[in-house]
Amino acid sequence: MTQLSAAQTGTTSGSPSGGATLYGGKGTRRITVRDIAAAKERGEKWPMLTAYDAMTASVFDEAGIPVMLVGDSAGNCHLGYETTVPVTLDEMTMLSAAVVRGTSRALIVGDLPFGSYQEGPVQALRSATRLVKEAGVGAVKLEGGERSHRQIELLVESGIPVMAHIGLTPQSVNAMGYRVQGRGEEAAQQLLRDAKAVQDAGAFAVVLELVPAELAAEVTRTLHIPTVGIGAGPETDAQVLVWTDMLGLTGGRVPKFVKRYADLREVMSGAAKAFAEDVVGGTFPQEEHSVH
Repeated sequence: MTQLSAAQTGTTSGSPSGGATLYGGKGTRRITVRDIAAAKERGEKWPMLTAYDAMTASVFDEAGIPVMLVGDSAGNCHLGYETTVPVTLDEMTMLSAAVVRGTSRALIVGDLPFGSYQEGPVQALRSATRLVKEAGVGAVKLEGGERSHRQIELLVESGIPVMAHIGLTPQSVNAMGYRVQGRGEEAAQQLLRDAKAVQDAGAFAVVLELVPAELAAEVTRTLHIPTVGIGAGPETDAQVLVWTDMLGLTGGRVPKFVKRYADLREVMSGAAKAFAEDVVGGTFPQEEHSVH
């Protein structure tokens, strides 16, 4: 499938605000996949964060984050599942709709959960259509390279932009576990074939998860669509993190590739204890918190 350049799609600046960058701009319309394509041509790097609710998404939107992923990582972060596998399409539709309602500028990408597209292109189209029609997302994401190219092709032909996901694919945890993908010549060549397959099928971008930095750099140089790295080194076109990892809300150990920019877990725990102590000690509520 032929990919159109930014010039062919009518995109010039690549920014909905008319400026030079995706990040941090103020715009009157949503960022689209055409803006993402233009950023690749400019060599511009951009950030992506996950979001699962309207309030958090609104904060990230105000901060200028140009792309948000409503990931099935919500299963681990918010729904209490041990993996992403149990997440349902109904759950993803509800969460995606909330994020769309909480934003006005960011491109919102909704994850297709395990079991919603593996049967084939028709099932994938039916599932993706729900996320587009009921939740209002601007694109969908699905896992798999060569094995998912037929699904991607039909979705794109039907007018639904697709972000692909290769390398470590968490929905396949029962088969591959959580380990680096693409190590060794044979595995590296397979990952390159997967990357080219999703590009040829029409994906507008591809996530590279837990891939050696050198291989991710080679994929980024080879493809004309943007690469989004997570544990894939610094040379990808964009970077994504799960927001609860990035802001220190996730308990226990986090992956090596995560950088914590805050410690919300400590902040929230401290606030909850302070509230509890005020209640137990009778110092809350006071007169200024009361009505008569």
